[in-house]
Amino acid sequence: MYFAAAPGVDREFEFISKDQKQTAELAAEFAAFLQPGDVVALQGDLGSGKTVTARAIARALGYEGNVTSPTFTLLNIYPAEKMPVYHFDFYRIATSHEAVDIGTLDYFEGEGVCLVEWPERVADILPAGSYFFSLDIPDYHTDPDKRTIVISRSS
Repeated sequence: MYFAAAPGVDREFEFISKDQKQTAELAAEFAAFLQPGDVVALQGDLGSGKTVTARAIARALGYEGNVTSPTFTLLNIYPAEKMPVYHFDFYRIATSHEAVDIGTLDYFEGEGVCLVEWPERVADILPAGSYFFSLDIPDYHTDPDKRTIVISRSS
């Protein structure tokens, strides 16, 4: 068990994950705290584990299908048992205006959970109270599977 209590607005959690399995376990436990309308900004470089995290959250919420990064489609929708999961990837957009134009704000205020890869491209439209699930590879050359994961929440 990774969390003694739900992540709060004033609390930041930091974890060290030794591999993808631990990253997925942490993400699945984190998913238990998510509510409809929550936005989770998945931060990290290419290959840091954003899609592993999204997959684990979707699975924890009851989605059994394939979970892939929506790099070219911008949005994948997973009709999970507990609530829908809206998985965005904004790597290929230039401004947050493009995200607004595709209706992102409607999803942010919707009935499901929004997972946002490359959130720095839409930082100005992320709602207050968004979670930040940040993944970093501190020792890429000596331990490429290890991740430092920080979970926080905006005010």
